[in-house]
Amino acid sequence: MPDQKGKAGIRIDGRIVGPIGTNCYLLVNETRHEGVIIDPGFEPERITAMVRKDGVKAKAVLITHAHFDHISKARETADALGVPVLAPEADRRLMSDCHSNLSELMGYGSVTLVPDRFLADGELLTLAGISIRCLLTPGHTPGGMCYYVPGADAVFSGDTLFLESVGRTDFPGGSMSAIVHSVRDILMKLPDETTVYPGHGALTTIGHERENNPYL
Repeated sequence: MPDQKGKAGIRIDGRIVGPIGTNCYLLVNETRHEGVIIDPGFEPERITAMVRKDGVKAKAVLITHAHFDHISKARETADALGVPVLAPEADRRLMSDCHSNLSELMGYGSVTLVPDRFLADGELLTLAGISIRCLLTPGHTPGGMCYYVPGADAVFSGDTLFLESVGRTDFPGGSMSAIVHSVRDILMKLPDETTVYPGHGALTTIGHERENNPYL
């Protein structure tokens, strides 16, 4: 996963981790040499090495939703870096329910997560000197949350929006009508040039999805 450089000295690095190919991202303020980790689902050693390779000081871990492949190693990664875990309030139950977060169903044991702080829809964070808007986008899970970073022309979409597709809705708490609403009425309001960094698979843009996503 190549580095992507946004506006105002913001860089986005990433690694594909774990058996399900989960995208873990590092959002870096290059002026301050500080960063935020998004969805450290597996392989904490690789993730911490990514953070430290350029002398970046981590400030927080952000979680897009509570499925096990996005939360399994969040606490281990955060503790290794000495930072808090922030996660969507609306996925609180899934984080403590090993059936609903799919860890038991997929044979990965009993995965749970207790975040240091829960996040609400519309909340504006400033982490590593970067403004990040929390957008609640239910459908894949009840509390799926996307993180919009205007300074990087970027949105981290978790498993809500993919290249010419949307996230699965056949898991506990999923809803096709909700995810279509989330994509059509929330994410499609972002500028066309916004790069979409999904939880799995290739990058895309809001403009491309507006023209090519069959779920719209």
